[in-house]
Order: sequence, then C-alpha cells, then structure tokens
Amino acid sequence: MTIRTNRTIRTQGRWKLREVLCAVAGVVSLALVVWAASTVALPVNSDLGLVAVLPFTFWAGVLLLNVAFVVALRGDDDGPARRPVMIWLVVVLVLVLFGTAAFVTDVPRGEVAFRHLGIADALTRAQGIDPDIDAYFNWPGFFALLATVLRATGLDPMTVAVWAPVVNMGLWLMALAVLTRYLTSDPRWRWLVLWIFCLGNWQDQDYLSPQAFGFFLYLVVIALILGPLAARPPKFSGFRNTDLATWWQGRTPAEPRPGYRVSALAVTLLLVAVICASHQLTPFLVLIALTALTLSGRVWPSRLPLITAVMLALWLVYPASAYLAANPPLAEGGLLAAIEANVVDRVGGTAGHVLVVQVRIVLTLVLWALAVAGAVRDRRRGRLDIRVVLLAVTPLVLFPVQLYGGEMLIRVSLFALPFIAMQACSILLPSGERSTRLSFRAAGGLALACSLLAVLTVTGRFGNAEYDVFTDGEIAAVAAVQRLAPPGATIISAAHPTPWRSEAYLDHRYHTIEDLCPSDLSTAKCGPLVYEDARRDPAGAVVLLTRSSEASLVLQGASSASGLADLEKWLSTQDGVELAFSNSDASAYRVTP
Repeated sequence: MTIRTNRTIRTQGRWKLREVLCAVAGVVSLALVVWAASTVALPVNSDLGLVAVLPFTFWAGVLLLNVAFVVALRGDDDGPARRPVMIWLVVVLVLVLFGTAAFVTDVPRGEVAFRHLGIADALTRAQGIDPDIDAYFNWPGFFALLATVLRATGLDPMTVAVWAPVVNMGLWLMALAVLTRYLTSDPRWRWLVLWIFCLGNWQDQDYLSPQAFGFFLYLVVIALILGPLAARPPKFSGFRNTDLATWWQGRTPAEPRPGYRVSALAVTLLLVAVICASHQLTPFLVLIALTALTLSGRVWPSRLPLITAVMLALWLVYPASAYLAANPPLAEGGLLAAIEANVVDRVGGTAGHVLVVQVRIVLTLVLWALAVAGAVRDRRRGRLDIRVVLLAVTPLVLFPVQLYGGEMLIRVSLFALPFIAMQACSILLPSGERSTRLSFRAAGGLALACSLLAVLTVTGRFGNAEYDVFTDGEIAAVAAVQRLAPPGATIISAAHPTPWRSEAYLDHRYHTIEDLCPSDLSTAKCGPLVYEDARRDPAGAVVLLTRSSEASLVLQGASSASGLADLEKWLSTQDGVELAFSNSDASAYRVTP
C-alpha cells in the first residue's frame, strides 16, 4: 500500500527541481551533439572514423547526458525520477548514439541500406518472387513489408534509411522495456538495463535490414515467453527419473487466464513464421532460446520448440531450398575457423582501423566480465535468475556452427546483449537490495562508467566512417553510372562499400574488384581479371571507382592508395575503355565489349 501511495504522489505532485534540471540537461546535451555533428565536414579522412573528427562539444554533451541520467536514476527514497524524465533521457541517448550520422549527412550510412532499398523496389516491380536471384529472395518477408510501407505512405526511401537506426533502436527498447518487467520489479534496474543496452550496442545492426526487424521480433517473442506463456516450476529435487517427472508435472502456468495464454501463443507462432520468412539466422536463435527456456521448466506450452523447429524446417525445405542447395548451411564451421574469420581476420589493416576493432573487442569483454561478476554476486545472494543466464549464453551455441561471412560473433553478441546488460546491472547497482538508492560515490562511479562506455561505443560504431559515410559526389557518380549502363550491363566497383543498387537491382550484374581478385589486388594480377570480366558482357560494362570503396581496401590492409591508383591508370589505357564520368570523389569508365 505504501508503494502505491508513493507512486501516486510522484505521478500527481509537482516536479522536483532535480527532475527539471535533468530534463533540461537532456535538451542541452542533444543541442550540443546536434551542433557538433553538423560541423563535421565530409569526407571523413581518418581511419579512426567519426571519433577523430567530432569536436569537443560532442563529448561534453555525452558526458552531460550520462551525468543527468545517473542523477535521475538515483532519484530519492521513492525511486528514480518520474517516467517522462527517464523516457526523455533515453530518447536523447538514442538520438546521440544512433542518430549522429543523420546529423552529419542526409545520405544513408553503409552500402547495405542502399541494397535493401533496391530489393524492396525490385519486389514492387516484379510479378512474383524468384528465389534463384540471390539469398534475399529466399527470405523476402522484410523486403515485402518494406515495399508495402513505402508505397502506402509515400515516404522517401532515403529518408527512411537515414533514420532507420533511430527507429529500430526505439522498437528494440520498447520490446526490451516490456521484457524486463517480467524479470524484475525494480524501476532503477529496468531503466539501467535500457541504458547499458544502448551503451553496449556497437554492433551496428540497426540499419534498414531484416536483421534489425528480426531482432525486434525476437525480443517480442521472448517477452511473450517470459510473460503470458511462462511457467512456474516447483523446487528442483534432483536428476533421478522420478524427481524429473515430478518436477516437470508440477509446473503451473504463470498466467492464470487460459484466453490470454491462447492469444499469446497465437501471436508467438505468427511472429515465428514472420521471422522464418524474413531472415536466415534469427529463427535458429529463437529456436535455441525457446528450447533452453522450455527445458528449464520456464515455458508452459512445452511443444513450442517442436512447432518452431517444424516451421523453420518447412521454410528451409521449400521457399529457401534454392539458396540452400548451392550453400549447404554446415559446409563451413568449427571453433578455430570461427575464431579466425570473426576475430583474427578482422584485426588487420591500418593502425587506426586495428584500434577500432580492438575497442569493439574490449567493449564486449568488459560487458561480459561485468555480467559474469554480476552472476557470481547474484548466485551468492541466492537470487540468480536462470532465465537471464540462459538467454545470455545460448546465442554462443551458433558461433562455431556457421561463419556467416565473418559476422557471426557480431550477431551472437547482439542477441546476448540485452541479457548481458541486465546481468551486468548486478554489479553497477548498489551492493544492497536492488531498490536501494545509490550513494554519491556509487552514482559518481556509475556516471564515469557510462561515459567511458559511451566513448567506446561511438568509437566502435562509427569507426568505419571513412568508407561507410558517403559524400554527395559519390551519390552523383552512382546516379551517372545508372544512366551510362544499359540494361544487362555489368557494373564493377572497387569494393562493396559503394552507395549503389538502390535502383535497377535486377537490371545489371554487380561485381567488385575485391571479389574478382580476393588474394592479390596488384595491377599485374588483378588488372587483366577485371578487364576480362568487364569485356565479357555483350551489353558492356562500367567500372566505378569511388573514394569510399578504395578507402575500405586501404583501411583493411587489402591494398594501398598507390596500388589502387596504378590499377586505375592501367585500366584507363586499355582498348575500349574511356572515362565517362569524374568528380573529386569518383571516376567511372565505360568499357565496350
């Protein structure tokens, strides 16, 4: 009764000076960050990315925001600051960490966002879905939804892609906020989980993509499993058959209303079907999480993992069979191969790029170390939540199974992050009960820790800005190439970081010099291969060399600036090759067959 009265007073009473100051600090922080980001000149000419060119005012805004959050989180004896203040600070954090690129430029960051817009456009124009085109057309659910939304709303596709990270993070946080209500009743705990989740999210998977959409649905499914579909197991007595049978049969549903459970189950199955149709990897992570939670006795519909496995198998056997026939899912894998592809191969290139990769690794290890320490502390106090532990560690099962283009560790760390953040709060919050107010010393330490995490996240997240933040000159060059290349022609870029394929996705063959010459980009070895590929197409070809694509090869150690200049000079002197377009950031050469 006392808690209900305090909450009523907090909701209806006047705002305290501390709450007003925290809200104003959020406004000031956002203004500093927006102004600082808008002063950044493109292109970014540093292998450290945006962190090297953002002015001091940006970091002042980040520090002010984290201090304001900790002050609001500390609150008073009744709890943290009122909900509008906390929500506002989280919104500002999302804009600061995930909207910075949108304040720098109005061009989408990263080549993949352009490609995904092109796939949605292709689905709009096509009469049906041809799974033989590429992998995306074997999992078309997200692209069909994107195409429908764009046509129904009339929104500018580029604007949607620019702000997709902010929108996706907002969706993730809303799902996580619901999810955490089933794991803890402490408001300070829930707000800090959201904050740490943002501060640890360097993975950069929130762009316009099936992965971002699938991760949102994954969090919603987990929320349904932990809420209306949860079960309460009795006390575990042992591993004897009779004890296990008694324990399993003694489970009771957490939701007493059958109608709510049936509705939640129907929604869960619908979401699982959408996930299976939208992304290659996410359904497996859903299946692993559901299986682990069910075996722990925490899921009431015990056949849900089996149903999920059947739905996944049916999709793989029929709609995705064209891709899987040419790409067996277990053809590559193994722990050593996974470590080499996900860690060793990425720690290379220029000194700045290596430092950025190391920052990402350090940030991940720091959060996992905090989570492990928090789990040990909770275990000693007898309040360790096995659900959080299972959801944090089960994504690791997929790490050695499939290399996933060297990105499996990125995806695994993303799916574990919400629960790593939750377990880390056991260390970051006071040593007493979870509802205890932070001391001044603990609040100062938390503010410092959050500020440092923010610096690491910005460094890791925007560390590739030299080649994934595009200039207007590069956009103009791609538009020129689309005009120059007739239908059926080949378009060759230096590397994948190119803002192309957002239009005419099916009208051309798209190749990269990086893929044509995977082991040697020297002019002597690579030049003839590129020239031969360009002249092979009867419709001709256009070779596009942009600043960003060449920078990606230099930063990752695949080539040098002088080597790429020599390659371009050699190509320009070959028969049938002529310069068709040029500006300060790109050159395009027309190649006749």
